[in-house]
Amino acid sequence: MSSTSVTTITRITVDDIRFPTSQHLDGSDAMSPDPDYSSAYVILHTDDPLLEGHGHSFTIGRGTEIICTAIKAHAHLVIGRTLEEFISNPGTFWRHLTSDSQLRWIGPEKGAIHLGLGAIVNALWDLYAKREGKPLWKLISGFTPEQFIKCIDFRYISDVLKPDEALNMLKKLESTKSERIKQLEEQGYPAYTTSAGWLGYSDDKIRRLCREALNDGFTHLKIKVGRDLEDDIRRIKIIRDEVGYDKRIMVDANQVWDVDQAIEWMKNLAQFQPYWIEEPTSPDDILGHAKISEALRSYNIGVATGEHGMNRILFKQMLQANALQFCQIDSCRLGGVNEVLAVLLLAAKFNVPVCPHAGGVGLCELVQHLSMIDFIVVSGTWENRITEFVDHLHEHFDDPCIIKNGRYVAPTKPGYSTQMKDDSRQQYSFPNGPIWKK
Repeated sequence: MSSTSVTTITRITVDDIRFPTSQHLDGSDAMSPDPDYSSAYVILHTDDPLLEGHGHSFTIGRGTEIICTAIKAHAHLVIGRTLEEFISNPGTFWRHLTSDSQLRWIGPEKGAIHLGLGAIVNALWDLYAKREGKPLWKLISGFTPEQFIKCIDFRYISDVLKPDEALNMLKKLESTKSERIKQLEEQGYPAYTTSAGWLGYSDDKIRRLCREALNDGFTHLKIKVGRDLEDDIRRIKIIRDEVGYDKRIMVDANQVWDVDQAIEWMKNLAQFQPYWIEEPTSPDDILGHAKISEALRSYNIGVATGEHGMNRILFKQMLQANALQFCQIDSCRLGGVNEVLAVLLLAAKFNVPVCPHAGGVGLCELVQHLSMIDFIVVSGTWENRITEFVDHLHEHFDDPCIIKNGRYVAPTKPGYSTQMKDDSRQQYSFPNGPIWKK
């Protein structure tokens, strides 16, 4: 720690912030045809008026008020506690936040209650990183293996990954961390774009956005599928005509298919050489994903999922069942940074690349830190790893992510890049903000 003073959390502010992205069909897919990208946003205030922690959980409109209520329900677990308590043992503090028996009953560790928890945990890490004057990725990359392990609650995953084993994994990479930090700061972290692939876009807009993506240095593009097979074939053909076959295309069905339907649909799309099929069926169907993975292996198509993976236990079982070939952590679906770190370790043990889900409101800002931590501390490589980028709503953040030549530039400002501009929070506050009064 950079200071010996004690910082006490004194109160929280919770905001329901929504952006009317449905007006232009940004974010539209087979399951969500008209999303309004939204944020259940929390500020942890402290007895230091210059030090606040900002965090949020991503939603797509209706229901954001439920997550805001879930955040407020956790207030008694953080108000009056000190930042030093969290810093001294982040994993124990995370267990404290998930152990209110009455709140836990309406989870446990999943659903709206877990989304609310994640927002608070993200705010705690933002507070910690700001206190230390470092961007989050650099703060955690500077931890010793022992400090890193103390961030994780190993309950429910120790049958597959014990703390001692995880510690040994981290120690093997410890001596070369500085080389990867230098590489990251010089080159940035590989990204892919979904901005050209929304279902609601016209053909002309898809062509234009594909060309822009190539000009911006992207080598991986993702397209939404699953509404109509013939239309999917036509749209993917447009993208292949624009980008050729030397670039990778991924497809995303957003959970709309049954298991056998997913297999047959993807056999029809195999001619376009998709790199992966994302969320082909229910996000909770471990054996269904395993069956799809097995059926598509001969077509060289991987299965990617995790955007709606609610906790480390689901990821553990997905990995055990060989049900995914690309692990898509989500910075606001899991229970904040602590649980993400657990999943990074699980994926590394099973040698499955982590390719985070992003987009939304602020997700790109958050996941860049998580990918960089994975690269520097956990996996030691970015081979076969790419992090999603969607070019929406970054202008509303104090520390927006930066993409250069198809790669995330390593953040330099202290914090978790979670803080939204005050004016944006006021303008887009739901239902009384000026944008929603029009």
